[in-house]
Amino acid sequence: MSASKPIDVTSYRPETALVHGGTMRSGFGETSEALFLTQSFIYQTAEQAEARFAGEDDGFIYSRFSNPTVRMLEERLIALEGNGRTNLDARVTASGMAAVTSAMLASLSAGDHVVAARALFGSCRYVVEELLPRFGIETTLIDGRDLNAWKGACRPNTKIFFLETPSNPTLEVIDLQAVADIAHEAGALLYVDNVFATPLFQRPMEYGADVVIYSATKHMDGQGRCLAGAVIAREDWIGDYLHNFMRQTGPALSPFNAWVILKSLETFSLRVEAQSRCANDLAQRLQDHSKVVRVFYPHLDTHPDYAVASRQMREGGTLIAFEMDGDKQATFEALNRLNIIKISNNLGDAKSLITHPSTTTHQRIDEDERLALGIRPNLVRLSVGLEHVDDLWRDLDQAL
Repeated sequence: MSASKPIDVTSYRPETALVHGGTMRSGFGETSEALFLTQSFIYQTAEQAEARFAGEDDGFIYSRFSNPTVRMLEERLIALEGNGRTNLDARVTASGMAAVTSAMLASLSAGDHVVAARALFGSCRYVVEELLPRFGIETTLIDGRDLNAWKGACRPNTKIFFLETPSNPTLEVIDLQAVADIAHEAGALLYVDNVFATPLFQRPMEYGADVVIYSATKHMDGQGRCLAGAVIAREDWIGDYLHNFMRQTGPALSPFNAWVILKSLETFSLRVEAQSRCANDLAQRLQDHSKVVRVFYPHLDTHPDYAVASRQMREGGTLIAFEMDGDKQATFEALNRLNIIKISNNLGDAKSLITHPSTTTHQRIDEDERLALGIRPNLVRLSVGLEHVDDLWRDLDQAL
């Protein structure tokens, strides 16, 4: 019994693609996507095995290389990110950081140069600042919102521009089209970590990005169950660089985790749209709270990058950052008074989660650099969940 071909959803809207994209049915005609928990696959003949390994037969070989459940997830993400484009491919990985590291190392060599926005997740800063230089790859960190800084950092050996927007945790928003134009003029590719915005609210490829990276652990699972990552790019880039790198080095996503993400994507738009509406409401209320010094939310008109965010992001997203009126101890005391909102470094979950970046996600960064990034001892990052907005506000108000 052979699996049917995936449904062509290139002409469908995102909500439809999230339910049907990539689905392959076996001869049993199952409704839900099948879970193929297998390491390897059987060949009908020795000649077929030879053809598979030579790339002359499209079947599966080994789940470290590819797997039917994993491929369904990749096809669904292509449909979501591509929005009708037919020249894209995707690879999913064991975690978001596996996606970042694989996308970098797959196409870089000793002597190459990377320019990155300095406002990055702590582990991404490690890859750029510490890991890549160990292999002879030069790196430069800049203020990502300063277009002249991107231009000034370019060298003849610059191969990649790397950024996240909105950034973690202060929600800086970078002009993707402008940075893409600078990268391409310099002969470099633009890599975008699009986790905070999600592909529902921002599609970086529409603004010139070449490689888009996700931690599917976050909104795509959205229920705190498993780790996963994704890299989406043109078919030729995946084929020339990422496919063989992943095949040989093994950052593969388990079929079970791929199946979990597939089921989560069916409700992805419903969850994230509701969370964003709630976040927008809470951000406006927090602005007026006497115990809050400053609020960072892309779709607030007080945000320094509001103009770019309004043009580039359909909604403001599910994350809010804000500074409390007090020092680190006062901030900790407020966090400890929360009841509904839980202290955790994850985000994008159905449960509202809050973290103190300077002592958790960004604690490895030098203190002076943290302060330069706006990560102060009184700053917290709130990931808004699916609870009722009034209950969340009551919890925040009493804690503050």
